[in-house]
Amino acid sequence: MAAHRARRREDSMSAWRKPWWPVAALSGAVAAVLVSAVPPTAPPDRAADRTTAPVPARYAHQRLHWQPCAAKPSLECARMTVPRDWHHPGTGADLTIEVSRHRAAGPARRRGVLMMAAGGPGASGLTRPADFVARSPSVGAAYDVVGFDQRGVGSSTPAQCQTDAEFRTFYAHDFRDRSPAALRGVLARSRQLVAGCLRHSGDLVRRLTTDQAVRDMDLFRALLGVRKISYYGPSYATWLGAYYATKFPERIERAVLDSNEDFSGTWQHAQGGLPKSFQRRFEQDFLPWIARYDTTYHYGRTAAAAKARWEARRHALHEHPLTVGTLTIGPNQLDNATILSMYNARQFPQLAAALRALDHWPSTPPAGRTRVAQLFASYLSPGFAAVYASVTCNDTPWHGDLDYWLDRSAKDAAAYPLVGARELAYAATCAAWPVSDAPHVRVTGRGLPTTLMLNSVHDPATYYEGARAAHRALRGSRLVTVTGGGDHGQYQNGNACVDGIVNAYLLGKTAPDHDVTCAADPLPVPGGRVAPSHARRTRSSVLRSAAVPAIFSWTPSVRPAARPGAL
Repeated sequence: MAAHRARRREDSMSAWRKPWWPVAALSGAVAAVLVSAVPPTAPPDRAADRTTAPVPARYAHQRLHWQPCAAKPSLECARMTVPRDWHHPGTGADLTIEVSRHRAAGPARRRGVLMMAAGGPGASGLTRPADFVARSPSVGAAYDVVGFDQRGVGSSTPAQCQTDAEFRTFYAHDFRDRSPAALRGVLARSRQLVAGCLRHSGDLVRRLTTDQAVRDMDLFRALLGVRKISYYGPSYATWLGAYYATKFPERIERAVLDSNEDFSGTWQHAQGGLPKSFQRRFEQDFLPWIARYDTTYHYGRTAAAAKARWEARRHALHEHPLTVGTLTIGPNQLDNATILSMYNARQFPQLAAALRALDHWPSTPPAGRTRVAQLFASYLSPGFAAVYASVTCNDTPWHGDLDYWLDRSAKDAAAYPLVGARELAYAATCAAWPVSDAPHVRVTGRGLPTTLMLNSVHDPATYYEGARAAHRALRGSRLVTVTGGGDHGQYQNGNACVDGIVNAYLLGKTAPDHDVTCAADPLPVPGGRVAPSHARRTRSSVLRSAAVPAIFSWTPSVRPAARPGAL
């Protein structure tokens, strides 16, 4: 293991020091842009975690001054000061972490503190306890439910990498265009993103890691005056929770990890499965659904016909983008709206209505055009992108060879174009990132109580194959598989089977003594409601007999409530 880590550190450093693009393939201007973004030196890699040092008194002895949250008065908010770098707490300016609390509604039955975190990385978690307790009042009565904006996010010390205009430019060009000029543009914009992070936020982006965030979380726990916490985290927050539980297993009472990233490996590996999983959700769930309701949407009576119509619309937007106010709807914007709509089947009707409106644009009334614009303009933000890039590029090593990414992204763009077409833009960002000194974290489950994990089989953003790998790594965990569906985020998603298992676990009962399954709720009906839950629970033997096979033939090295885990 030590030799492996040493090789990884050596490979990572050499990839950073050498230019990773074929300079002959780039114009002089683009090459100059790329070279100018490279810092002159890279810091040494911290290959293994260090024993936790005592928290300095100026952090450990601070008090949280609670007051009503400005954005959500039903919650209390406070600010917490943390070191910029927990491994060198005397270096650099401190950071501020905004935290929130919803007190237990039933103090006599209070079980303790339930800490929750947001997905992304890059989403805000500050006000989420309010919605959480509204949807699960029995849990809200038993716990002080607390949340926070992770370092770099929202009301905490924020990170910045791009202006609004630069962010729009990053997504303005058709990611499917594989011409030499287009590829040079993708690489240049990825390098400009990295340079913007360093220019606008300096060394802050180097300290936006899951390792640093879990230490912020443990300080929050200590300042709340509790020895242990329970935890709920969806999407990226499963990675965050798994790292916290690995670093501080004695601090965990119970933990629910909902829609799991494959935290057993690297971000490159986890991100590598997204092109196929999003394409699977699109082709196996959405397209058959819209074809089933052809009498409503007139988009094709078969999945193949609906896919051909969607591709024709994308080509038309490439040739003739539409303008709604200040928004330009081009092919990437169609991809964006489709990607976001894959997170939850309740969004299928909204996407289908927008697709129909695009097919009849001249006769679509102004109100309809406005609704389409709102859907197509809702893709991420510069602040989200800054933290997303920082954490995913810092946490674990990425391959630095451009030829590798050009070849792989070409294959994924051809086979899985919905997300595969933009793979190069994200991978090139991390390949260009300064070598990180984030410690290697190996999740094992050692010393933990039974952890509850939830995942659907067609989840596009945290795909089932990765969730099962994470489940195997987190020894002693129990996996609740939602079969027949693909929503991202299972708890509080209307599934009585899932909610019953999680609520019982959080309210004091033991976790299931084996892996279990719950059936997904039916897909929505246009203009109607989803049918009542018919979810059921079965033994893990049933799960094994219907398990989705592994979908990856290669080895590498983005929901409304947990938006997005990817891309």
